[in-house]
Amino acid sequence: MEVNQQARCRELAKSSSFYSTVYSEIEEVGWDHLVRAGGDLSFLIFRVLDKKGRVHVMEIQLDKAYPRVPPMDVPYIFNLKWSMNSRLKNLVQQFEKHLEKLQGFWSTLDEIDRSLQIVDSKQASRAIPSRQIHVGNDCFIILFIDINDPRSLPECRFMGLGNTVNSLRKTWKRNVDKWERDKAFLENLECLLNTQLPRLADEETNNHLDECGICYAQYLPIGDELGPRTGSATDYTCENNSCSKAFHSVCLVDWLRSITTTRQSFNVLFGNCPYCSEPIAVKINATKN
Repeated sequence: MEVNQQARCRELAKSSSFYSTVYSEIEEVGWDHLVRAGGDLSFLIFRVLDKKGRVHVMEIQLDKAYPRVPPMDVPYIFNLKWSMNSRLKNLVQQFEKHLEKLQGFWSTLDEIDRSLQIVDSKQASRAIPSRQIHVGNDCFIILFIDINDPRSLPECRFMGLGNTVNSLRKTWKRNVDKWERDKAFLENLECLLNTQLPRLADEETNNHLDECGICYAQYLPIGDELGPRTGSATDYTCENNSCSKAFHSVCLVDWLRSITTTRQSFNVLFGNCPYCSEPIAVKINATKN
């Protein structure tokens, strides 16, 4: 979150008990988790990491019936437990526990998204429990993953040319009893379809992995203000092996400067990775060379 947003919130806190309460509760959650705040603090957007380092966005709307929770980056809204003594940190903690229940579901989606050819992959979010997959010969399957039991046999619909898709459908029905919960999801799919599914092209996989975790682009925009860095690819990777998120140094420096806990020693900024929260260090002059 930008420093000027925190300063604005601090000024609002002086004007009424409502703003003062919200300001103090944001501090309990941590300013580094706050992505955005409404001008009148009517809504707050927090960034929450799950145990696998996945980033989730939680939006909270505040009004006289405070709080109301709108749709989030999850397949369904969890049951909120709230009392007059509850605070924003309690809401975030409940959200984190809710995320724990969905780890298996998201791991299954990740296994599919990172390996197979997904139709409209950019539209495939964690909030959608289905995937349309290219299986070859102009045929596709739509899988519906059970959120509560992601290792179970998914519902499957077939799309494509008549004879070919009919053959796939018959093969699936004939092999449906071969689905084993202990097998990898992709191994089960190929067993039931009795074919090797087309894999995501290496180039496409690399492009996906190299997107900046802050601006979500592989390359910086072209412009004079970036100097030699204009149009450059990501050049910094988190050293935490379980994260390994890529960034543009320019984006990372700007983000770290917006966090009040960031420290600077000479030309190096010390802070935490936006995704896994592990310590990181970035040279400031690396963005200017």
